[in-house]
Amino acid sequence: MLACAPVAQAQEITLTPQRVSEHCWFFQGEAGVASLANRGFMSNAGFVVTGDGVVVFDGLGTPALGRAIVAAIAKVTPQRIRRVVVSHYHADHIYGLQALKAAGAEIWAQRKAAEYLNSSVASERLAQRRAELAPWVDEQTRIVPPDVWIDGDTDFRMGALTFRLIYSGGAHSPEDTLMYVVDDRVLYAGDLVFAGRLPFVGNADSRGWLAALDKMLALQPAPVIVLPGHGGASRDPARDFAITRDYLVYLRESMRRAVRELEPFDQAYAKVDWSRFSALPAFEQANRTNAYGTYLLLEQEELDRARR
Repeated sequence: MLACAPVAQAQEITLTPQRVSEHCWFFQGEAGVASLANRGFMSNAGFVVTGDGVVVFDGLGTPALGRAIVAAIAKVTPQRIRRVVVSHYHADHIYGLQALKAAGAEIWAQRKAAEYLNSSVASERLAQRRAELAPWVDEQTRIVPPDVWIDGDTDFRMGALTFRLIYSGGAHSPEDTLMYVVDDRVLYAGDLVFAGRLPFVGNADSRGWLAALDKMLALQPAPVIVLPGHGGASRDPARDFAITRDYLVYLRESMRRAVRELEPFDQAYAKVDWSRFSALPAFEQANRTNAYGTYLLLEQEELDRARR
């Protein structure tokens, strides 16, 4: 739930977390893309109360939302926020990190995120958000780099809980990291799972993404709750993973056929029957971009295959 004061008082955003297990909580953003109407609150985040501090997963998409995370946690527990695990460095998950850092949290992220942080894309994206989401993202908004770089899969304990940080191998982004709270069997999946809306694929490695979905399903003990980067909590992971999987497979099959037949993208896109997915939120905003990114990816895959 999101309640907002007037725009001039953006710091007064209030977030209400959902409790999903004994230790795990979840903030669910609205469907669709970031806009002034939703104040940039269109992605999810969460936190885990361990008995010896709080672990947060992702920072949401504006500094005001980051401050709201801190305030919401303070209403649940007096324990301090010790750590934030970043699923990936996309705009809707990171601009709240500066508030969490100011609260004393240590930021952890997969080392592959350095590619984004060291690129011009990071500053260009921030400039775009400043223009589109002002004053929720403004000149004081900054990108907070990690304090700790993660290489591959990493386990840690806090309080009585075991956390398993799982590197996807590169999927929705090169650095996608999942956080599995083993004792509660709750998986924070980031943007590897989109529930109730069309996934944003862009130029993602869709082949790697499909492999990452298999990796999630193979977790033992199996998760009983999966918290996606967008959409509601899933208590039937196999079913809900299938939505993301089916879309990725359909994108790849449709665009591969076009690439192999040397069909121009615009012509190929117009011929595809998108009706299975067209009713999903964010379809109009994301589907063409997803298809074009996949078309380019499949062109490269076909070139690589021909060279072997």
